[in-house]
Amino acid sequence: MEKIKGLIDAPFTPFGPNGDVNLEPIPTYAAMLAKNGLRGVFINGSSGEGYMLTEEERMRLAEAWMDAAPADFKVIVHVGSTCVRQSFRLAQHAQRIGAWGIGAMAPPFPKVGRVEELVKYCEEIAAGAPELPFYFYHIPAFNGAYLPMVEFLAAVDGRIPNFAGIKYTYESLYEYNQCRLYKGGKFDMLHGQDETILPCLAMGGAQGGIGGTTNYNGRELVGILEAWQAGDLELARERQNFSQEVINVICRYRGNIVGGKRIMKLIGLDLGPNRTPFRNITPEEEAAMKRELEAIGFFERCNRF
Repeated sequence: MEKIKGLIDAPFTPFGPNGDVNLEPIPTYAAMLAKNGLRGVFINGSSGEGYMLTEEERMRLAEAWMDAAPADFKVIVHVGSTCVRQSFRLAQHAQRIGAWGIGAMAPPFPKVGRVEELVKYCEEIAAGAPELPFYFYHIPAFNGAYLPMVEFLAAVDGRIPNFAGIKYTYESLYEYNQCRLYKGGKFDMLHGQDETILPCLAMGGAQGGIGGTTNYNGRELVGILEAWQAGDLELARERQNFSQEVINVICRYRGNIVGGKRIMKLIGLDLGPNRTPFRNITPEEEAAMKRELEAIGFFERCNRF
């Protein structure tokens, strides 16, 4: 299977003031991401509040992103849910509309506690789209699935024909690298933490990744890869450290899903509020966050439309 090179964005889901999904911004959104060096999108995941969307909304969003995608822009659809039959239908839909791939994180309920349980869950979902690459989205902080990923790779190897790899969003650079080295790099290991792109390039030989802060800081994050490839370690370090400063700011405003989504408004694309039970940014918090971003020179380096 093709291995992804470059960075894929995990977009936010646009909502109107009344909380309904708003498809209108998606063409502008897709064009902006492509302009700033992103290679595609991984929709309906954690940044997109995917578990808080109805099945119909998730399908409509997938169709809208497919319609808006520029040439050679990959659309990967997160289809995970607490109902494996719903995930199967979402996978079928993704294949039917021509998506590039699908993915699923472990369900938040019931908690998956054994590798075999996770393999079976992925196997049933992947079977819904046998022609598409399937990625497991490893983000144990969201679902408590702190399972050994090398053991997981060994268990899926040869069992799920369309298994492509892992979106690895966890702090263990050692385990990430061990997964990358499995059978000579058999599977695609997509880096999932914008905070540590550079060390994964240096130690893990990362080729591709999926990020959330790429929504507004994609130029700098893509720039880390470009500087590394050009052999300019000092520039790569500077860009990684700047990216961490941006993350430090959003962490003071309830993280990427809440604070990051409001940053999109500040750079020119209002994607609306977050869904309950997220606590939305207040106008006072928005003004304070803007001042903090200005203090680090963010608006001179952020994504451009």
